[in-house]
Amino acid sequence: MSKILVIDDEKSIRNTLKDVLEYEKYEVDLSPDGQDGIEKFRNNRYDVVLCDIKMPNMDGIEVLEEIFGISNDVPVIMISGHGNIDTAVEAIKKGAYDFIEKPLDLNRLLITIRNALDRSTLISETRTLKKKVSKTYDIIGESPAIKKILEMIDRVAPTDARVLITGESGTGKELVARWLHEKSRRAEHPFVEVNCAAIPSELIESELFGHEKGSFTSAIKQRIGKFEQANGGTLFLDEIGDMSLSAQAKVLRALQENKINRVGSDKDIPVDVRIIAATNKDIKKEIEENRFREDLYHRISVILIHVPSLNERKDDIPLLAEHFNEQICGEYGIPKKIIAPEAITALQNINWTGNIREFRNVLERLIILCDKEITGKDVQAFAQPISK
Repeated sequence: MSKILVIDDEKSIRNTLKDVLEYEKYEVDLSPDGQDGIEKFRNNRYDVVLCDIKMPNMDGIEVLEEIFGISNDVPVIMISGHGNIDTAVEAIKKGAYDFIEKPLDLNRLLITIRNALDRSTLISETRTLKKKVSKTYDIIGESPAIKKILEMIDRVAPTDARVLITGESGTGKELVARWLHEKSRRAEHPFVEVNCAAIPSELIESELFGHEKGSFTSAIKQRIGKFEQANGGTLFLDEIGDMSLSAQAKVLRALQENKINRVGSDKDIPVDVRIIAATNKDIKKEIEENRFREDLYHRISVILIHVPSLNERKDDIPLLAEHFNEQICGEYGIPKKIIAPEAITALQNINWTGNIREFRNVLERLIILCDKEITGKDVQAFAQPISK
């Protein structure tokens, strides 16, 4: 049952609202003034607050500010018999969910309360989902290399500096990119990923910049590109070393001028995008062999972050094993497996050419095929079944 706090100095209004809201199956608390309302809000959990604006000692705008100082997750609906446009605008600017004039239209009030509750539910679900996503994208490890990366993320993320992430395939370059976005001022805006290696060279420009209807044979309708989709947020160019030279030239122009052109159009479209790029290639070598533009390299590599291979951080394998054990067993809805110490040692003795991606696959295989405990013999039997 949703709980509502009504703050109003008029007893008749308080009692009327209590009767109406309790009839609608809400639980209701009443406060005759702002101070009492703030005290109740501080000591109880409410889903919605209804607050009068004109009250003695402390007006509703002050109450609104105090409530948001305690928690800004609860929608506050302001009500007033002395309403005007300026008062309503001020209330909304201060964070009020809505403003309703007296005499109250009860139908409108009930609809507004339902909408406010829906918003609260959505915020709560979004927060829960973000926690799940954050857990999925955790960077696990306590090795010096991982600690250095985490420190770099904390230092670089709040800026708009472009970042180039290097490292072998499967090391977790995408995780670094996601955390740079998650801890940035752009976190509420899109994180858009483009795998440059997975898109044919003749389509990469359309993918990045979009196209107009009829600009080429299969362009049957207008398409919005990844730059526009990421506007206000972060564009992650994964495996940028595989991008064609013609696409590199257009990306360079977009970074220089903060504007793009869709394929088949000369119209400039302003974009506000932070670029994070990643590659498993030696970009310096690619430049020497004329496969990558040096001027683009200097544009995207304001900050360089290198992600070590798993073979370079085998001390992190116990933590990684525990992390994936919990995650995978949770996904399958089964109890966590016991990983014996000799199994950890056996995992540390493997040459992990596929890095974290390969390691997770092996853990999943062991969890599926083994009983309650994963032993060293299990690792030898199942970890690398194709090896001789």
